[in-house]
Amino acid sequence: MLSISVKEFLIWKKKQLSKGGDQQTFAVLLDCIGGLSRNDINLITINPRGTLHLKKKLEFLESVWDYHLSKSCPIQYLCGITFWRDLKLKVTNKVLIPRPETELIVDIVFNIFQSKSEKLFFAELGTGSGAISITLALAYPLSNIVATDIDQDALEIANKNFINSSKQSNLKFYCGNWWSPLKNFKGKLDLAISNPPYIPKETYEKLPKEVKNFEPKVALLGGEDGLKHIREIIQKAPLFLKEKGWLILENHFDQGEKVKEILTKNKFTSIEIVKDLSGIGRFTIGRYK
Repeated sequence: MLSISVKEFLIWKKKQLSKGGDQQTFAVLLDCIGGLSRNDINLITINPRGTLHLKKKLEFLESVWDYHLSKSCPIQYLCGITFWRDLKLKVTNKVLIPRPETELIVDIVFNIFQSKSEKLFFAELGTGSGAISITLALAYPLSNIVATDIDQDALEIANKNFINSSKQSNLKFYCGNWWSPLKNFKGKLDLAISNPPYIPKETYEKLPKEVKNFEPKVALLGGEDGLKHIREIIQKAPLFLKEKGWLILENHFDQGEKVKEILTKNKFTSIEIVKDLSGIGRFTIGRYK
């Protein structure tokens, strides 16, 4: 541990933020590499006296921050860590960085299945870092969750994240495209959930370089209209869901009505578009018959 004065640290911090970037991203760097949590930062800002302890020298932290600013590389990849709900997750460029807006998908599940002591069976399609499935496995300890991903590297990251987050064994990972690894679970699911690639091709080409140049294309691009994978997931869902089973999907900000239409065509009921904290119809849910 390296000791420096709080005054020196705050001067350095102000200098780094004057170069660009934002407070939230800088906080990730300080926490993951520097060993200073958000609470630590808040406390020393209120009481800027004494000393603090860092895991790495300021020069090293500065070099990472400069690289982030100059190359537009996401700080989460440079740190190898991201925070999501109450989880601290390992991430590499093999997985999408889980977004704060996606956190609400878990709250939708909580609203539907309010009893955490039920024995339920959930599936997540396209788990990436495992964020959603791990959160559900922790929240519903008596339930079983299966999670799929097309990329074996992503599944290894998700599995490590589960081991690091829990001593439970109620989450299993399967490699394959969407439903294909789950053939043994037809008609058994109370819930299927997915945050699939939904960015239309034209929109993908215009994404910021920190997304387009670094995050996996396979986790973002949803075909010409962005609905390629959503259609496939919805069309095959009735084979795997129990009667009255739920499907919850994240979609692009302007796709809610189209997803609702696809759900209706595939005999789903209780269909609802759920808005995120920005008032955007981010999620579409439905119940099979």
